[in-house]
Amino acid sequence: MELVGLLTNLSLIAIICFIAGFALVVVEMFHPGFGAPGIMGGILLVLGVIMTAKSVLQAFILLLIIMAILGAALAIVLQSAAKGRLNRILILHEAQKKEDGYIGTEDLNYFLGQTGNTVTVLRPAGTADFSGIKLDVVSEGEFISKDTKVKIIKVQGRRIVVKECK
Repeated sequence: MELVGLLTNLSLIAIICFIAGFALVVVEMFHPGFGAPGIMGGILLVLGVIMTAKSVLQAFILLLIIMAILGAALAIVLQSAAKGRLNRILILHEAQKKEDGYIGTEDLNYFLGQTGNTVTVLRPAGTADFSGIKLDVVSEGEFISKDTKVKIIKVQGRRIVVKECK
């Protein structure tokens, strides 16, 4: 009975508020960003409820209908994000692979076996220069003075272990 009363209370301005509100919220779902379309859409939906509902029960029913419609729209957006057009827009499918010449900062294995000179005192951590590249290094526990020749003996992620060349 309340639903019939809701439909008779709809004015042209309320219908425009609902349609524009749904459109703006859906636009925000497909193109996430600053949030302006989503905020404006939410405001228009609330205005539509205020203009249409004559009681708290009618407002509650309208909010449930709006939530159901937005839930269905979100399900469509998520489906599109997983397999559709939105997937091609939002998700980067290219990768920078080692085979193509890309080396991440975490992959320092190519320094293994190189020799260089300490720039600072290693007690046991410090800095060493390897062919013009300064790296944070760690000795195996012993003190190594400045300007000493060292060799990289182990690489564990970003941890580079050196040993004094005798």
